[in-house]
Amino acid sequence: MNASEQLRDMLRGVRTRRGLDLALSCAPWAGVVAAMVWRFHGIAAALIALIVALALIAVLSAQRARRLDTLWLIRRLNTLRADMDDSADLLFASPQGLSGLQTLQLARLQDRLVRGAPAELRPMWSTKRSLLSLLIAALVFATIVLWPAPKPTAPTLDALSPAPAVAALPGQPRLTEQALRVDPPAYTRLPPSSEPTLEARVPQASNLRWTLRFQPQPASAALVFHDGLRLPLRRQGEDWIAQRSLPKSALYRIEAAGAAPAQSRRLYRLDVTPDRAPQLRVLEPDRGLTLMAQGQRVWPLVFEATDDYGLAATAQLRITLAQGSGENITFREQRISLRGTGAAIQKRYAQRLDLAALGFAVGDDLIVQLSVDDNRSPQPQTALSPSLILRWPADLGSEATGIEGMVKTTLPAYFRSQRQIIIDAEALIPQRRKLGADEFLKRSDAIGVDQRLLRLRYGQFLGEEAEGEPRLPTNDEAPAAEGEHHDDEHGDKADATSAAPHDDHDHAPNAAPAKFGEEGAVLEEYGHTHDHAEAATLLDPGTRKLLKAALDEMWQSELHLRQGEPKAALPYAYKALGFIKQVQQASRIYLARVGPELPPIDESRRLSGDRKGLARRDDALIAANAADPLLGSLWLQLQAAPGSGDAAAIDYGALERWLGEHDARVADPLAFAAALDSLRNQPDCASCRAQLRSLLWPLLTRPPASVTPRDAGDAIDRRYFEALQGEGGR
Repeated sequence: MNASEQLRDMLRGVRTRRGLDLALSCAPWAGVVAAMVWRFHGIAAALIALIVALALIAVLSAQRARRLDTLWLIRRLNTLRADMDDSADLLFASPQGLSGLQTLQLARLQDRLVRGAPAELRPMWSTKRSLLSLLIAALVFATIVLWPAPKPTAPTLDALSPAPAVAALPGQPRLTEQALRVDPPAYTRLPPSSEPTLEARVPQASNLRWTLRFQPQPASAALVFHDGLRLPLRRQGEDWIAQRSLPKSALYRIEAAGAAPAQSRRLYRLDVTPDRAPQLRVLEPDRGLTLMAQGQRVWPLVFEATDDYGLAATAQLRITLAQGSGENITFREQRISLRGTGAAIQKRYAQRLDLAALGFAVGDDLIVQLSVDDNRSPQPQTALSPSLILRWPADLGSEATGIEGMVKTTLPAYFRSQRQIIIDAEALIPQRRKLGADEFLKRSDAIGVDQRLLRLRYGQFLGEEAEGEPRLPTNDEAPAAEGEHHDDEHGDKADATSAAPHDDHDHAPNAAPAKFGEEGAVLEEYGHTHDHAEAATLLDPGTRKLLKAALDEMWQSELHLRQGEPKAALPYAYKALGFIKQVQQASRIYLARVGPELPPIDESRRLSGDRKGLARRDDALIAANAADPLLGSLWLQLQAAPGSGDAAAIDYGALERWLGEHDARVADPLAFAAALDSLRNQPDCASCRAQLRSLLWPLLTRPPASVTPRDAGDAIDRRYFEALQGEGGR
């Protein structure tokens, strides 16, 4: 082994000893850290802290020892040994790169290392400093371990307050100190609070903690609420503790074994503040329906939302694009998440919709609606904004105006339901095996009713203003046009109704069918013959024929649907839809520009008092609200004087049940329950009766109006009336 290898082995030994010295000097401080953690967090945390501290000391000692490298060894040799001639770096140099003089010097250095005494290369470690560090660590460790533990003190929120004095006999438990801690739900972000009294107004779903102290101690204690819930109090040392989450307002009392009656009868009130739903307001646009301006490319939207405790981070903007007209309307919906700006309880949401990217085109409607949630847990509340509509303006070229009237396309917007009837019928057919016979017939009949309503709507354009009217026994109806044929009696009925739509009017009997184009024949065949010619609604013969064919198919569809045969009704429904499509291609009607023509006033009935025919037949009878007998009987019983014995007949249990079922009718249910409880505990209390009567008065049914008899007057009035009667007898 040459000299350089010996030096490297010596360097490794120096590193190891250096690391051990550092680790041993720092190890006592790991015990100090463990003692500190044990004092505040227990033995388990202290062991973990000790292991972590020792690991850190080992890592730091290894890093410090690794600094003793070859350069440090060269400097150390040149410093400690003068015979190295400041040439110790030659001991670690490669022999191939040395000159002749350097090789000669290297041989000399190696010979000196072999013959000379080995030098102590390890840096001198200060024993005094190590002992001082060990002493300080031991003192700190002893101080931490031997320092007396502080006495546990109750949190400030659970600090007890003196309770009001209550008259009690010696030996009876009496409430001396009390505290009510309120922990609101986490989503409200409200801090916990403490009430010095046992009454409070708290947020909904708050967690309440009662801490009570009695003197002397009772055998048991409980909180009894007005709805019948009994919450036992558990004893912890000198205190009695109970906890409960409060969903709604309540009254309660404290019942302690052996306590004075005044202590047990006292009521405490807890009012719950409900979490309100978010409030949403539209800032832009300023109206629900907006017409697209010429050249408009974007649609700016601005909303503002507020909440009492806080809003969710994002809101959902629902965008619906309606395209098409008539029954060919298609809807495309998408949702966009919006992040609001502002405080947690008030945020503003803004979005600019790119109309071209959404595919907004001529004749389309763009409908948007914003939904915002609050932070209520576990189920948030949602607020929806009004629907905002951006509409492409109608093409003015589709309307024509004139002096006498205007032509407008209206039927496509009117006939929209036949396709839905087909969809419902097709969806019902596969459910025949799953549904019972009665349920299947019920659903099929409901679709048939929709078909009937749609048929009546179409019939209005042919003059069918009523359905099922009996025919006159005489042959007053015009015969059907030659060549017209219907498949069954429903078709005959539709045709007869179309040809003579109103049997309760005068029509010419046995009138020959007029030809199309003759004077007056148009109104006789296609219009309302009882209307004025200028105000009639006219349809061209082709459109009228298609509508009559559609009505015939609707009759058949309705017939099978009402009989529970939707599969048999589908062919007729499809035929009716086909005729409707043909009508929509030429659905132009003439609307005459005429003002209302009121019937003439019958002057002979003026000031006659004749009310014949003036009854309002549309006023239906409605059930009257009968007076509640329980409240009426209670009102009569409360009129009795205290101590008369009537108070014992009051059914307090029935009144409490009534209050639980009708608490929405009472303005303040807790006050009503408190007054009822006070009267039950003190039947002779006149003020309790008066208070309960004042709360009961708004709940009584108002008596119907009646004629009040006239006051007889005083003595002078009576003499005057007697004189008038005497004059009348003469």
